[in-house]
Amino acid sequence: MAQPMTDFTTDLQHSGMPAKDLDETIRFYTEKIGFKLVGVYHNGENRCAFLRYGHLTIETWEGDPAPMTTGAINHWALDTPDIEAAYENAKALGLDIKETEIQSIPSFWDKGIRYFNVTGPNAETIEFCEIVK
Repeated sequence: MAQPMTDFTTDLQHSGMPAKDLDETIRFYTEKIGFKLVGVYHNGENRCAFLRYGHLTIETWEGDPAPMTTGAINHWALDTPDIEAAYENAKALGLDIKETEIQSIPSFWDKGIRYFNVTGPNAETIEFCEIVK
């Protein structure tokens, strides 16, 4: 029997927001708001930055257009220690999974990430993400 997806996650990992100008976004959040820059990573030809304040981490990236309107958050990511189990459970629940298989970005963090996304009832994206250890 399928379980709620929180049985396969430990916490909110990050929220994702495309940046109109990544360097400007980094400066704004670090110099004016007070977040710490915890990493800038390449994803193909584009860069992605992670900014942190306390428990909140914002992933912001270049290469996708920023909506430039209220509601600019692109996705919420939940920390998932076992991406395979979470993916199988999401399928068992009949969730609207955006990908046909678990995705990978090897250039993020020390050893990469593995993830998949589901669509919520308001067309919101919820990412299940495992930071590879």
